[in-house]
Amino acid sequence: MNNLSQQDLAQMEKKGISTEKVENQIATFKAGIPFVNLEKAAIVSDGILRFSQEEQNKLIQYFEDERGGMDLLKFVPASGAASRMFKAMFNFLDAYDASKEKLSEYITRTGETTVKQFSDNLENLPFYDLIMERIAGKAENKDEEIYLFVKEMLVAEGLNYGFYPKGLLPFHKYDAGTATPFEEHLKEASLYAKTMGKANLHFTISEQHDTMFKTEHKIAAPRVSDATNTQFDVTYSNQKPSTDTIAVDMENKPFKNSDGSLLFRPGGHGALIENLNDQDADIIFIKNIDNVVVDENLNEVANSKKMLAGVLRKAQTRAFEYAKAIENRTVSEEDVQDIKNFLEQELNVRLPNNFSSLGLDGQISMLADKLNRPIRVCGMVKNEGEPGGGPFWITDENGNVSLQIIESAQVDLSNEDQASILKNSTHFNPVDLICGIRNHKGEKYNLLNFVDVKQGFITNKTKEGKELKALELPGLWNGAMAFWNTIFVEVPLVTFNPVKTVNDLLKPSHQV
Repeated sequence: MNNLSQQDLAQMEKKGISTEKVENQIATFKAGIPFVNLEKAAIVSDGILRFSQEEQNKLIQYFEDERGGMDLLKFVPASGAASRMFKAMFNFLDAYDASKEKLSEYITRTGETTVKQFSDNLENLPFYDLIMERIAGKAENKDEEIYLFVKEMLVAEGLNYGFYPKGLLPFHKYDAGTATPFEEHLKEASLYAKTMGKANLHFTISEQHDTMFKTEHKIAAPRVSDATNTQFDVTYSNQKPSTDTIAVDMENKPFKNSDGSLLFRPGGHGALIENLNDQDADIIFIKNIDNVVVDENLNEVANSKKMLAGVLRKAQTRAFEYAKAIENRTVSEEDVQDIKNFLEQELNVRLPNNFSSLGLDGQISMLADKLNRPIRVCGMVKNEGEPGGGPFWITDENGNVSLQIIESAQVDLSNEDQASILKNSTHFNPVDLICGIRNHKGEKYNLLNFVDVKQGFITNKTKEGKELKALELPGLWNGAMAFWNTIFVEVPLVTFNPVKTVNDLLKPSHQV
């Protein structure tokens, strides 16, 4: 790219971004990212497993019997800021004046039902007592009290929750005090990610929140350690600057800031495949920071995780046996059929139509390639109308069929057939993943080799009044894991309790 200045190249070098990477990203903008081609929704009996209670108990026991000899890790994407949670409340602060109109009039005028729900249920918020104490005696009437409550909750001179990381907000109120998602994740880890009295956790966080997380760690970890008899080894990482993506103008030329520098934007949660790739364990549990439960539901959630880990461990054990046999050249024609059946029936692999014509060596080579991949077992909950990705069979441009987690933004909704497949799917992805990232020799796979770079997203944005195009990397559990072996399992709805808005804290699943 000869139109990059020395200043541009120095900026890229500082971020660890190569010219080749920028060229590839600009080529992606020019070519566009094609929609995925949905073949059909994955359903129970065709892509999603459903287990009876007895089968679940056996899988849990299988994991319990195995876990003592395994390295376990819980990986928590936790860089989300709370600002989005409070969007409606920030709007309320800007738009409402208690001296000029009643709150009921404001709600009628604006149709702000979120503000009504919030104000009607204030006392059920985990930080209600704290804020009421801080604003005591300052309000002349109920409407002004609600305004002051929101102000105290959000602004920098108050509690500043609007600028917190989501993982450090008080989410649950117990008799002994409130608990943050960070603390709730420690409790969970003690139940299913512990071996020999120790649980390992890794949180991916924003750089500006490093100190805040470490402070919360000092407060919460000893408390949970005492309660659960668990030693916690907690590590942190930030999204790498090298995963930022170039922004372009509407003519696909690098977008320049007013100071002449190139505009790079964070690559989205798909960038975290690099953070995940820096970890190493036999089994890695992945779960978002805002998806936590109150204590009374902990055991049910933990059992669901153990069940999924049992599914993974069973699949891994067989895959490793077959991979060793191939490596030791002890595979017969009969074994080839066994391995093919295992891949198709247990790991949902679809082999190309010409497989049978490849000859024994060609078949074994293809089976080895399909076997030697990371494995992910993904929990799926019944669709209750929540937004998010879902489980689908898709066909790529070469006619290869695979099982994937697909977001609605990846689907051409103007195509009636595609829109219908999306609309009629029965399950969605609550981001509940159990990952096996080692091969049969115990060596870690390079996860960057299994990313489908064609599953990113291009979005239109503006900066300083000018239009631009931005590129999001393939999502962590979408295209970033596209070439993994995939198993989908139905899990109970209790495992899915994300907090996207502050009013979600009022749901029964977050009330003690």
